[in-house]
Amino acid sequence: MLVVVAVCGRVDWAQTQSAGCDGAVVLKAGRSGPCAELSKTIAALLEAPAVARDHWGIAVIGMDGAPIYSLNEGQLFQPASNAKLFTTAAAMALLGPKATYATNLLARGVFGDGGTLTGHLVLVGNGDANLSGRVLPYVAPMEGSNGSKAGSTEEPDPLRYLEEIADQVAASGLKSVKGDVIADDTVFPWEPYAQDWAIDDVVWGYGAPVSALTINDNQIRVTVSPGSAVGAPVSVVIDPTVPYYTLEVSATTGVTKSRSAIQFERALGSKVLRIYGTIGLHGKPDVEEVAIQDPAEYAAMALKGILEARGIVVSGVAKARHRVLLDAESFNRESGVVVDAETKDTSPQQRLEPPDDAEFDAAMTGEERTVATHQSTPLLQDVVVTNKTSQNLHAELLLRQLGAARGRDGTVAQGAKVLRQFLLNAGLDKDDFVFFDGSGLSGHDLVTPRASARLLQYASTQPWFADWKSSLPVGGVDGSLEGRFTTAPLKGRVFAKTGTLGGARALSGYVECASGRTVIFSIMVGNHLPQTNVDRDVTNKIVAAIAAAN
Repeated sequence: MLVVVAVCGRVDWAQTQSAGCDGAVVLKAGRSGPCAELSKTIAALLEAPAVARDHWGIAVIGMDGAPIYSLNEGQLFQPASNAKLFTTAAAMALLGPKATYATNLLARGVFGDGGTLTGHLVLVGNGDANLSGRVLPYVAPMEGSNGSKAGSTEEPDPLRYLEEIADQVAASGLKSVKGDVIADDTVFPWEPYAQDWAIDDVVWGYGAPVSALTINDNQIRVTVSPGSAVGAPVSVVIDPTVPYYTLEVSATTGVTKSRSAIQFERALGSKVLRIYGTIGLHGKPDVEEVAIQDPAEYAAMALKGILEARGIVVSGVAKARHRVLLDAESFNRESGVVVDAETKDTSPQQRLEPPDDAEFDAAMTGEERTVATHQSTPLLQDVVVTNKTSQNLHAELLLRQLGAARGRDGTVAQGAKVLRQFLLNAGLDKDDFVFFDGSGLSGHDLVTPRASARLLQYASTQPWFADWKSSLPVGGVDGSLEGRFTTAPLKGRVFAKTGTLGGARALSGYVECASGRTVIFSIMVGNHLPQTNVDRDVTNKIVAAIAAAN
Protein backbone atom coordinates (compact mmCIF):
# COMPACT_ATOMS: atom_id res chain seq x y z
CA MET A 1 0.00 0.00 0.00
CA LEU A 2 1.40 3.38 -0.98
CA VAL A 3 1.11 6.06 1.69
CA VAL A 4 1.25 9.57 0.23
CA VAL A 5 2.99 11.97 2.61
CA ALA A 6 4.73 14.40 0.28
CA VAL A 7 4.11 17.70 -1.41
CA CYS A 8 6.10 19.28 -4.22
CA GLY A 9 9.60 20.18 -3.13
CA ARG A 10 9.28 18.61 0.33
CA VAL A 11 9.32 14.95 1.31
CA ASP A 12 8.76 13.55 4.84
CA TRP A 13 10.03 9.97 4.82
CA ALA A 14 7.80 7.31 6.36
CA GLN A 15 8.52 3.64 6.98
CA THR A 16 6.48 2.71 3.91
CA GLN A 17 7.07 3.85 0.34
CA SER A 18 6.02 7.44 -0.09
CA ALA A 19 5.23 9.61 -3.08
CA GLY A 20 4.86 13.24 -3.98
CA CYS A 21 3.37 14.90 -7.04
CA ASP A 22 3.32 18.43 -8.41
CA GLY A 23 2.42 20.44 -5.34
CA ALA A 24 -0.55 18.38 -4.14
CA VAL A 25 -1.34 15.60 -1.72
CA VAL A 26 -2.16 13.53 -4.72
CA LEU A 27 -4.84 11.19 -3.46
CA LYS A 28 -6.74 13.83 -1.53
CA ALA A 29 -10.47 13.40 -1.97
CA GLY A 30 -11.80 15.34 -4.92
CA ARG A 31 -8.33 16.13 -6.34
CA SER A 32 -7.95 15.61 -10.08
CA GLY A 33 -5.69 16.57 -12.95
CA PRO A 34 -2.73 15.01 -14.80
CA CYS A 35 -0.51 14.82 -11.73
CA ALA A 36 -3.10 13.05 -9.61
CA GLU A 37 -3.89 10.67 -12.44
CA LEU A 38 -0.20 9.87 -12.90
CA SER A 39 0.14 9.11 -9.22
CA LYS A 40 -2.93 6.86 -9.27
CA THR A 41 -1.67 5.03 -12.35
CA ILE A 42 1.77 4.40 -10.85
CA ALA A 43 0.23 3.35 -7.51
CA ALA A 44 -1.94 0.79 -9.28
CA LEU A 45 1.03 -0.57 -11.23
CA LEU A 46 3.16 -0.96 -8.12
CA GLU A 47 0.40 -2.67 -6.15
CA ALA A 48 0.41 -5.63 -8.56
CA PRO A 49 1.35 -8.76 -6.55
CA ALA A 50 4.36 -9.57 -8.74
CA VAL A 51 6.12 -6.27 -7.88
CA ALA A 52 4.46 -5.05 -4.67
CA ARG A 53 7.31 -6.37 -2.51
CA ASP A 54 10.02 -4.76 -4.66
CA HIS A 55 11.64 -1.55 -3.44
CA TRP A 56 10.82 1.25 -5.91
CA GLY A 57 12.27 4.72 -6.30
CA ILE A 58 11.11 7.23 -8.90
CA ALA A 59 11.94 10.84 -9.67
CA VAL A 60 10.29 12.78 -12.49
CA ILE A 61 11.20 16.41 -13.16
CA GLY A 62 10.90 18.93 -15.95
CA MET A 63 13.87 19.98 -18.05
CA ASP A 64 14.01 23.08 -15.86
CA GLY A 65 14.30 20.92 -12.74
CA ALA A 66 10.72 21.52 -11.54
CA PRO A 67 9.42 18.43 -9.68
CA ILE A 68 6.59 16.45 -11.27
CA TYR A 69 6.40 13.17 -9.36
CA SER A 70 8.45 11.37 -6.72
CA LEU A 71 8.51 8.07 -4.90
CA ASN A 72 11.35 7.33 -2.49
CA GLU A 73 13.46 9.71 -4.54
CA GLY A 74 15.92 10.26 -1.69
CA GLN A 75 16.52 6.61 -0.85
CA LEU A 76 19.60 4.76 -2.06
CA PHE A 77 19.51 2.08 -4.75
CA GLN A 78 22.08 0.07 -6.65
CA PRO A 79 22.33 1.93 -9.98
CA ALA A 80 23.75 -1.02 -11.94
CA SER A 81 24.66 0.30 -15.39
CA ASN A 82 22.95 3.62 -14.69
CA ALA A 83 26.38 4.40 -13.20
CA LYS A 84 27.58 4.86 -16.78
CA LEU A 85 25.46 8.01 -17.01
CA PHE A 86 27.63 9.58 -14.34
CA THR A 87 30.96 8.33 -15.71
CA THR A 88 30.31 9.30 -19.32
CA ALA A 89 28.93 12.73 -18.39
CA ALA A 90 32.08 13.44 -16.39
CA ALA A 91 34.22 12.23 -19.30
CA MET A 92 32.43 14.52 -21.75
CA ALA A 93 32.82 17.49 -19.42
CA LEU A 94 36.37 16.95 -18.15
CA LEU A 95 38.15 15.02 -20.90
CA GLY A 96 36.24 16.45 -23.84
CA PRO A 97 34.55 14.72 -26.78
CA LYS A 98 37.62 15.14 -29.00
CA ALA A 99 40.15 13.50 -26.67
CA THR A 100 42.25 10.74 -28.26
CA TYR A 101 44.82 8.25 -27.00
CA ALA A 102 47.87 6.81 -28.74
CA THR A 103 49.15 3.25 -28.57
CA ASN A 104 52.86 3.20 -29.40
CA LEU A 105 55.33 0.44 -30.19
CA LEU A 106 58.81 1.42 -28.99
CA ALA A 107 62.07 -0.24 -30.00
CA ARG A 108 64.55 0.04 -27.12
CA GLY A 109 68.15 -1.09 -27.41
CA VAL A 110 71.00 -1.11 -29.91
CA PHE A 111 70.19 -1.01 -33.61
CA GLY A 112 72.53 -2.90 -35.92
CA ASP A 113 73.04 -3.45 -39.60
CA GLY A 114 70.51 -5.49 -41.55
CA GLY A 115 67.53 -4.38 -39.47
CA THR A 116 68.54 -5.98 -36.18
CA LEU A 117 67.61 -4.79 -32.70
CA THR A 118 69.43 -6.00 -29.63
CA GLY A 119 66.83 -5.05 -27.07
CA HIS A 120 63.07 -5.12 -26.70
CA LEU A 121 59.92 -4.09 -28.48
CA VAL A 122 57.63 -2.41 -25.97
CA LEU A 123 53.94 -1.96 -26.79
CA VAL A 124 52.77 0.91 -24.60
CA GLY A 125 49.04 1.16 -23.93
CA ASN A 126 47.46 4.50 -23.12
CA GLY A 127 43.89 3.44 -22.38
CA ASP A 128 42.46 3.17 -25.90
CA ALA A 129 39.27 1.12 -25.48
CA ASN A 130 38.75 0.30 -29.16
CA LEU A 131 41.75 -1.72 -30.30
CA SER A 132 39.32 -4.26 -31.72
CA GLY A 133 37.22 -5.21 -34.71
CA ARG A 134 34.46 -2.81 -33.68
CA VAL A 135 33.14 -0.57 -36.45
CA LEU A 136 33.10 3.09 -35.43
CA PRO A 137 31.20 5.37 -35.39
CA TYR A 138 28.56 3.14 -33.79
CA VAL A 139 25.72 2.17 -36.10
CA ALA A 140 22.62 0.39 -34.81
CA PRO A 141 22.12 -3.13 -36.18
CA MET A 142 19.71 -3.36 -39.07
CA GLU A 143 16.27 -4.72 -38.27
CA GLY A 144 16.31 -8.50 -38.55
CA SER A 145 20.11 -8.72 -38.47
CA ASN A 146 20.18 -10.61 -35.12
CA GLY A 147 22.62 -8.11 -33.70
CA SER A 148 25.14 -8.15 -36.52
CA LYS A 149 26.63 -4.88 -37.66
CA ALA A 150 24.54 -2.80 -39.99
CA GLY A 151 25.42 -3.35 -43.62
CA SER A 152 28.02 -5.95 -42.70
CA THR A 153 28.16 -9.68 -43.41
CA GLU A 154 31.55 -10.25 -41.84
CA GLU A 155 33.10 -8.70 -38.77
CA PRO A 156 36.55 -7.09 -39.10
CA ASP A 157 39.55 -8.91 -37.65
CA PRO A 158 39.58 -8.23 -33.88
CA LEU A 159 43.39 -7.98 -34.05
CA ARG A 160 43.41 -5.63 -37.04
CA TYR A 161 45.16 -2.78 -35.23
CA LEU A 162 47.95 -5.06 -34.03
CA GLU A 163 48.20 -6.17 -37.66
CA GLU A 164 48.56 -2.53 -38.71
CA ILE A 165 51.23 -1.97 -36.06
CA ALA A 166 53.13 -5.02 -37.32
CA ASP A 167 52.88 -3.69 -40.88
CA GLN A 168 54.48 -0.44 -39.72
CA VAL A 169 57.30 -2.40 -38.09
CA ALA A 170 57.93 -4.34 -41.28
CA ALA A 171 57.91 -1.11 -43.29
CA SER A 172 60.54 0.34 -40.92
CA GLY A 173 63.03 -2.30 -42.05
CA LEU A 174 63.28 -4.12 -38.73
CA LYS A 175 63.93 -7.82 -39.37
CA SER A 176 65.31 -9.30 -36.17
CA VAL A 177 64.71 -8.64 -32.46
CA LYS A 178 67.20 -10.15 -30.02
CA GLY A 179 64.96 -9.60 -27.05
CA ASP A 180 61.35 -9.71 -25.90
CA VAL A 181 57.99 -8.30 -26.91
CA ILE A 182 56.76 -6.48 -23.79
CA ALA A 183 53.24 -5.13 -23.41
CA ASP A 184 53.33 -2.20 -21.00
CA ASP A 185 50.07 -1.11 -19.37
CA THR A 186 51.70 0.90 -16.57
CA VAL A 187 50.05 4.20 -17.51
CA PHE A 188 47.28 2.90 -15.21
CA PRO A 189 48.09 0.81 -12.15
CA TRP A 190 47.17 -2.86 -12.45
CA GLU A 191 43.73 -2.87 -10.81
CA PRO A 192 41.89 -5.38 -12.99
CA TYR A 193 38.76 -5.56 -10.84
CA ALA A 194 36.97 -2.94 -8.76
CA GLN A 195 35.76 -3.49 -5.21
CA ASP A 196 32.89 -5.97 -4.81
CA TRP A 197 32.79 -7.26 -8.36
CA ALA A 198 31.18 -10.71 -8.25
CA ILE A 199 33.66 -13.56 -8.68
CA ASP A 200 31.45 -15.30 -11.25
CA ASP A 201 31.37 -12.15 -13.42
CA VAL A 202 35.10 -12.17 -14.09
CA VAL A 203 34.94 -15.31 -16.26
CA TRP A 204 32.87 -13.52 -18.87
CA GLY A 205 33.50 -10.70 -21.29
CA TYR A 206 31.19 -8.28 -19.45
CA GLY A 207 33.46 -8.66 -16.39
CA ALA A 208 36.77 -8.51 -18.27
CA PRO A 209 39.77 -7.16 -16.35
CA VAL A 210 40.70 -3.52 -16.89
CA SER A 211 44.04 -2.71 -18.48
CA ALA A 212 45.54 0.33 -20.16
CA LEU A 213 46.34 -2.06 -23.00
CA THR A 214 42.95 -3.36 -24.06
CA ILE A 215 42.66 -5.70 -27.04
CA ASN A 216 39.29 -6.86 -28.43
CA ASP A 217 37.50 -5.68 -25.27
CA ASN A 218 39.80 -8.05 -23.36
CA GLN A 219 37.77 -11.06 -24.38
CA ILE A 220 37.83 -14.00 -26.76
CA ARG A 221 34.93 -15.74 -28.45
CA VAL A 222 34.60 -19.45 -27.71
CA THR A 223 32.26 -21.48 -29.91
CA VAL A 224 31.31 -24.99 -28.80
CA SER A 225 29.61 -27.12 -31.48
CA PRO A 226 28.30 -30.70 -31.33
CA GLY A 227 30.46 -33.52 -32.65
CA SER A 228 29.59 -35.86 -35.50
CA ALA A 229 27.73 -38.42 -33.39
CA VAL A 230 26.16 -38.98 -29.98
CA GLY A 231 28.94 -39.37 -27.42
CA ALA A 232 31.55 -37.76 -29.65
CA PRO A 233 33.74 -34.91 -28.34
CA VAL A 234 32.52 -31.42 -29.09
CA SER A 235 34.28 -28.99 -31.40
CA VAL A 236 35.78 -25.89 -29.78
CA VAL A 237 36.87 -22.87 -31.83
CA ILE A 238 38.68 -19.88 -30.31
CA ASP A 239 38.60 -16.45 -31.96
CA PRO A 240 41.09 -14.83 -32.21
CA THR A 241 43.30 -17.90 -32.54
CA VAL A 242 46.00 -16.75 -30.12
CA PRO A 243 47.22 -19.75 -28.04
CA TYR A 244 46.59 -18.03 -24.73
CA TYR A 245 44.43 -20.38 -22.68
CA THR A 246 45.10 -24.06 -22.07
CA LEU A 247 41.81 -25.82 -22.80
CA GLU A 248 40.54 -28.74 -20.76
CA VAL A 249 37.53 -30.00 -22.71
CA SER A 250 35.41 -32.86 -21.42
CA ALA A 251 32.12 -31.78 -23.02
CA THR A 252 30.40 -34.38 -25.18
CA THR A 253 27.64 -34.59 -27.78
CA GLY A 254 24.25 -35.58 -26.40
CA VAL A 255 21.24 -37.18 -28.05
CA THR A 256 19.37 -35.22 -30.68
CA LYS A 257 16.67 -33.81 -28.40
CA SER A 258 18.82 -33.36 -25.32
CA ARG A 259 19.03 -29.91 -23.81
CA SER A 260 22.42 -28.27 -24.29
CA ALA A 261 24.21 -27.51 -21.04
CA ILE A 262 27.77 -26.35 -21.67
CA GLN A 263 29.67 -24.95 -18.69
CA PHE A 264 32.80 -22.78 -18.63
CA GLU A 265 35.07 -22.57 -15.62
CA ARG A 266 38.30 -20.70 -14.90
CA ALA A 267 39.91 -20.03 -11.55
CA LEU A 268 40.85 -16.41 -10.85
CA GLY A 269 44.39 -15.83 -12.10
CA SER A 270 44.46 -19.11 -14.00
CA LYS A 271 45.09 -19.58 -17.73
CA VAL A 272 43.33 -22.95 -17.80
CA LEU A 273 39.82 -22.81 -19.27
CA ARG A 274 37.69 -25.84 -18.47
CA ILE A 275 34.72 -26.66 -20.72
CA TYR A 276 32.34 -29.45 -19.75
CA GLY A 277 28.74 -30.59 -20.11
CA THR A 278 26.74 -31.73 -23.15
CA ILE A 279 25.34 -30.23 -26.33
CA GLY A 280 22.63 -31.85 -28.45
CA LEU A 281 23.67 -33.57 -31.66
CA HIS A 282 21.71 -31.08 -33.75
CA GLY A 283 21.81 -28.27 -31.22
CA LYS A 284 22.89 -24.76 -32.03
CA PRO A 285 26.53 -23.93 -31.20
CA ASP A 286 27.09 -22.36 -27.80
CA VAL A 287 28.91 -19.06 -28.39
CA GLU A 288 30.36 -17.28 -25.35
CA GLU A 289 32.57 -14.26 -24.76
CA VAL A 290 35.25 -15.26 -22.24
CA ALA A 291 37.43 -12.72 -20.44
CA ILE A 292 41.20 -12.66 -20.99
CA GLN A 293 43.03 -13.15 -17.69
CA ASP A 294 45.88 -10.69 -18.42
CA PRO A 295 45.10 -8.43 -21.39
CA ALA A 296 48.63 -6.98 -21.68
CA GLU A 297 50.22 -10.43 -21.72
CA TYR A 298 47.69 -11.47 -24.36
CA ALA A 299 48.55 -8.40 -26.45
CA ALA A 300 52.26 -9.24 -26.27
CA MET A 301 51.64 -12.84 -27.34
CA ALA A 302 49.38 -11.77 -30.20
CA LEU A 303 51.80 -9.12 -31.46
CA LYS A 304 54.77 -11.50 -31.30
CA GLY A 305 52.91 -14.03 -33.42
CA ILE A 306 51.82 -11.38 -35.92
CA LEU A 307 55.39 -10.06 -36.27
CA GLU A 308 56.75 -13.57 -36.81
CA ALA A 309 54.11 -14.18 -39.47
CA ARG A 310 55.68 -11.26 -41.34
CA GLY A 311 59.14 -12.79 -41.15
CA ILE A 312 60.39 -10.66 -38.25
CA VAL A 313 62.37 -12.96 -35.98
CA VAL A 314 61.88 -12.47 -32.23
CA SER A 315 64.31 -14.50 -30.12
CA GLY A 316 62.77 -13.64 -26.74
CA VAL A 317 59.40 -14.14 -25.11
CA ALA A 318 56.13 -12.26 -24.88
CA LYS A 319 55.36 -10.78 -21.47
CA ALA A 320 53.48 -8.03 -19.68
CA ARG A 321 54.68 -5.19 -17.53
CA HIS A 322 52.32 -3.95 -14.80
CA ARG A 323 52.41 -1.28 -12.12
CA VAL A 324 50.99 -2.88 -8.99
CA LEU A 325 49.62 -0.96 -6.01
CA LEU A 326 50.72 -2.32 -2.64
CA ASP A 327 48.43 -0.26 -0.39
CA ALA A 328 45.09 -2.04 -0.07
CA GLU A 329 43.54 0.91 1.78
CA SER A 330 44.35 3.44 -0.90
CA PHE A 331 40.82 3.56 -2.34
CA ASN A 332 39.18 4.77 0.86
CA ARG A 333 41.98 7.22 1.54
CA GLU A 334 42.17 8.69 -1.95
CA SER A 335 38.64 8.62 -3.31
CA GLY A 336 36.75 10.56 -0.65
CA VAL A 337 33.94 8.02 -0.96
CA VAL A 338 34.10 7.16 2.73
CA VAL A 339 33.48 10.45 4.53
CA ASP A 340 35.47 9.59 7.64
CA ALA A 341 38.43 8.14 5.77
CA GLU A 342 41.88 9.60 6.27
CA THR A 343 42.67 11.95 3.38
CA LYS A 344 46.43 12.35 3.44
CA ASP A 345 47.63 13.35 -0.02
CA THR A 346 50.25 10.63 -0.34
CA SER A 347 50.91 8.36 -3.26
CA PRO A 348 50.23 4.67 -2.57
CA GLN A 349 53.19 2.34 -2.56
CA GLN A 350 53.63 0.45 -5.81
CA ARG A 351 56.03 -1.67 -7.78
CA LEU A 352 56.64 -2.84 -11.33
CA GLU A 353 55.98 -6.48 -12.18
CA PRO A 354 58.09 -8.10 -13.38
CA PRO A 355 60.83 -5.96 -11.80
CA ASP A 356 63.37 -4.38 -14.11
CA ASP A 357 66.05 -6.91 -14.91
CA ALA A 358 69.55 -6.30 -16.16
CA GLU A 359 68.56 -6.99 -19.76
CA PHE A 360 65.74 -4.45 -19.68
CA ASP A 361 68.01 -1.88 -18.04
CA ALA A 362 70.63 -2.47 -20.74
CA ALA A 363 68.02 -1.88 -23.43
CA MET A 364 67.02 1.34 -21.74
CA THR A 365 70.58 2.64 -22.05
CA GLY A 366 70.45 2.23 -25.80
CA GLU A 367 68.40 4.14 -28.31
CA GLU A 368 64.63 4.39 -28.24
CA ARG A 369 62.60 4.71 -31.42
CA THR A 370 58.87 4.78 -32.02
CA VAL A 371 58.47 2.23 -34.80
CA ALA A 372 54.68 2.14 -34.93
CA THR A 373 51.71 4.03 -33.53
CA HIS A 374 47.92 3.93 -33.57
CA GLN A 375 45.69 6.87 -32.67
CA SER A 376 42.29 6.20 -31.13
CA THR A 377 39.01 7.55 -32.41
CA PRO A 378 37.66 10.61 -30.53
CA LEU A 379 36.30 10.01 -27.04
CA LEU A 380 32.73 10.83 -28.10
CA GLN A 381 32.62 7.73 -30.29
CA ASP A 382 33.63 5.61 -27.32
CA VAL A 383 31.01 7.26 -25.09
CA VAL A 384 28.39 6.26 -27.66
CA VAL A 385 29.57 2.63 -27.56
CA THR A 386 29.71 2.70 -23.76
CA ASN A 387 26.15 3.90 -23.32
CA LYS A 388 24.45 2.27 -26.30
CA THR A 389 25.82 -1.21 -25.59
CA SER A 390 26.39 -0.75 -21.83
CA GLN A 391 30.06 -1.62 -22.23
CA ASN A 392 31.47 -2.15 -18.72
CA LEU A 393 35.16 -2.23 -19.61
CA HIS A 394 34.97 1.05 -21.53
CA ALA A 395 33.29 2.80 -18.60
CA GLU A 396 36.08 1.57 -16.32
CA LEU A 397 38.71 2.91 -18.71
CA LEU A 398 36.97 6.29 -18.78
CA LEU A 399 37.05 6.40 -14.98
CA ARG A 400 40.80 5.76 -15.00
CA GLN A 401 41.29 8.38 -17.72
CA LEU A 402 39.53 10.86 -15.42
CA GLY A 403 41.93 9.98 -12.61
CA ALA A 404 44.95 10.34 -14.88
CA ALA A 405 43.86 13.64 -16.45
CA ARG A 406 42.26 15.42 -13.51
CA GLY A 407 43.53 13.53 -10.46
CA ARG A 408 46.94 12.43 -9.32
CA ASP A 409 47.06 9.08 -11.15
CA GLY A 410 44.97 6.72 -13.26
CA THR A 411 43.77 4.70 -10.29
CA VAL A 412 40.19 3.66 -9.60
CA ALA A 413 40.34 5.77 -6.41
CA GLN A 414 41.54 8.91 -8.17
CA GLY A 415 38.94 8.43 -10.91
CA ALA A 416 36.22 8.08 -8.27
CA LYS A 417 37.50 11.20 -6.54
CA VAL A 418 37.40 13.24 -9.76
CA LEU A 419 33.93 11.88 -10.55
CA ARG A 420 32.67 12.73 -7.08
CA GLN A 421 33.90 16.32 -7.27
CA PHE A 422 32.35 16.72 -10.73
CA LEU A 423 28.98 15.59 -9.39
CA LEU A 424 29.21 17.88 -6.37
CA ASN A 425 29.97 20.78 -8.70
CA ALA A 426 26.94 19.78 -10.76
CA GLY A 427 24.75 20.31 -7.70
CA LEU A 428 24.20 16.74 -6.49
CA ASP A 429 23.86 16.19 -2.76
CA LYS A 430 26.98 14.64 -1.25
CA ASP A 431 24.96 11.88 0.44
CA ASP A 432 22.99 10.93 -2.68
CA PHE A 433 25.64 8.84 -4.42
CA VAL A 434 28.69 6.68 -3.88
CA PHE A 435 30.72 5.02 -6.63
CA PHE A 436 33.39 2.36 -6.31
CA ASP A 437 33.75 1.84 -10.07
CA GLY A 438 32.73 3.42 -13.35
CA SER A 439 30.44 0.76 -14.80
CA GLY A 440 28.03 -0.14 -11.99
CA LEU A 441 29.25 -3.73 -11.61
CA SER A 442 30.26 -3.05 -8.02
CA GLY A 443 27.64 -3.98 -5.46
CA HIS A 444 28.89 -1.09 -3.32
CA ASP A 445 27.63 1.58 -5.75
CA LEU A 446 24.59 3.49 -4.46
CA VAL A 447 22.54 6.31 -6.01
CA THR A 448 19.23 8.03 -5.29
CA PRO A 449 16.71 8.58 -8.10
CA ARG A 450 16.85 12.33 -7.48
CA ALA A 451 20.63 12.28 -8.02
CA SER A 452 20.17 10.64 -11.40
CA ALA A 453 17.45 13.12 -12.31
CA ARG A 454 19.62 16.03 -11.19
CA LEU A 455 22.53 14.79 -13.30
CA LEU A 456 20.27 14.48 -16.34
CA GLN A 457 18.94 18.00 -15.77
CA TYR A 458 22.45 19.42 -15.27
CA ALA A 459 23.67 17.74 -18.46
CA SER A 460 20.86 19.37 -20.44
CA THR A 461 22.40 22.78 -19.70
CA GLN A 462 25.90 21.89 -20.94
CA PRO A 463 27.44 22.49 -24.37
CA TRP A 464 28.12 18.77 -24.78
CA PHE A 465 24.51 17.76 -24.07
CA ALA A 466 23.32 17.04 -27.60
CA ASP A 467 26.21 14.67 -28.26
CA TRP A 468 25.84 12.98 -24.88
CA LYS A 469 22.08 12.56 -25.21
CA SER A 470 22.61 10.99 -28.63
CA SER A 471 24.83 8.37 -26.95
CA LEU A 472 21.89 7.05 -24.91
CA PRO A 473 19.92 4.04 -26.14
CA VAL A 474 16.75 5.01 -28.00
CA GLY A 475 13.54 3.12 -27.31
CA GLY A 476 12.68 0.66 -30.05
CA VAL A 477 15.65 1.80 -32.13
CA ASP A 478 19.08 0.86 -30.82
CA GLY A 479 21.36 -0.21 -28.01
CA SER A 480 19.97 -1.81 -24.88
CA LEU A 481 16.53 -0.28 -25.58
CA GLU A 482 16.18 -1.76 -29.07
CA GLY A 483 13.67 -4.32 -27.79
CA ARG A 484 11.73 -1.97 -25.50
CA PHE A 485 9.24 0.79 -26.40
CA THR A 486 8.98 -0.70 -29.88
CA THR A 487 5.63 0.82 -30.85
CA ALA A 488 4.06 4.27 -31.06
CA PRO A 489 3.82 6.60 -29.28
CA LEU A 490 7.10 5.83 -27.45
CA LYS A 491 9.22 4.34 -30.21
CA GLY A 492 12.06 6.78 -30.89
CA ARG A 493 10.94 9.04 -28.03
CA VAL A 494 12.67 7.47 -25.01
CA PHE A 495 16.38 8.26 -24.56
CA ALA A 496 17.57 6.42 -21.50
CA LYS A 497 20.22 4.23 -19.88
CA THR A 498 19.31 0.77 -18.68
CA GLY A 499 20.78 -1.03 -15.69
CA THR A 500 20.56 -4.62 -14.47
CA LEU A 501 22.53 -6.23 -11.64
CA GLY A 502 21.31 -9.14 -9.55
CA GLY A 503 18.15 -7.97 -7.79
CA ALA A 504 18.52 -4.37 -9.00
CA ARG A 505 17.21 -2.70 -12.13
CA ALA A 506 17.15 0.90 -13.30
CA LEU A 507 16.12 3.10 -16.20
CA SER A 508 16.91 6.81 -16.30
CA GLY A 509 16.74 9.35 -19.09
CA TYR A 510 14.44 11.57 -21.12
CA VAL A 511 11.01 10.96 -22.62
CA GLU A 512 9.24 13.06 -25.22
CA CYS A 513 5.66 13.27 -24.00
CA ALA A 514 2.32 13.35 -25.78
CA SER A 515 2.17 17.13 -25.35
CA GLY A 516 5.54 17.60 -27.03
CA ARG A 517 7.17 18.36 -23.70
CA THR A 518 10.34 16.48 -22.72
CA VAL A 519 10.69 15.38 -19.11
CA ILE A 520 13.40 13.66 -17.10
CA PHE A 521 12.81 10.43 -15.20
CA SER A 522 14.75 7.99 -13.07
CA ILE A 523 13.16 4.68 -12.08
CA MET A 524 15.07 2.34 -9.80
CA VAL A 525 14.09 -1.05 -8.40
CA GLY A 526 15.75 -2.96 -5.60
CA ASN A 527 15.25 -6.46 -4.23
CA HIS A 528 13.09 -7.79 -7.03
CA LEU A 529 12.66 -11.54 -7.27
CA PRO A 530 15.37 -13.31 -9.30
CA GLN A 531 14.83 -14.54 -12.84
CA THR A 532 11.86 -12.31 -13.50
CA ASN A 533 11.33 -9.38 -15.85
CA VAL A 534 7.97 -8.25 -14.45
CA ASP A 535 9.58 -5.21 -12.83
CA ARG A 536 11.11 -4.26 -16.18
CA ASP A 537 7.69 -4.47 -17.83
CA VAL A 538 6.18 -2.32 -15.06
CA THR A 539 8.99 0.20 -15.55
CA ASN A 540 8.03 0.43 -19.23
CA LYS A 541 4.41 1.08 -18.24
CA ILE A 542 5.49 3.79 -15.79
CA VAL A 543 7.42 5.55 -18.57
CA ALA A 544 4.34 5.30 -20.79
CA ALA A 545 2.21 6.80 -18.01
CA ILE A 546 4.68 9.66 -17.55
CA ALA A 547 4.64 10.39 -21.28
CA ALA A 548 0.83 10.33 -21.43
CA ALA A 549 0.36 12.59 -18.40
CA ASN A 550 2.75 15.36 -19.36
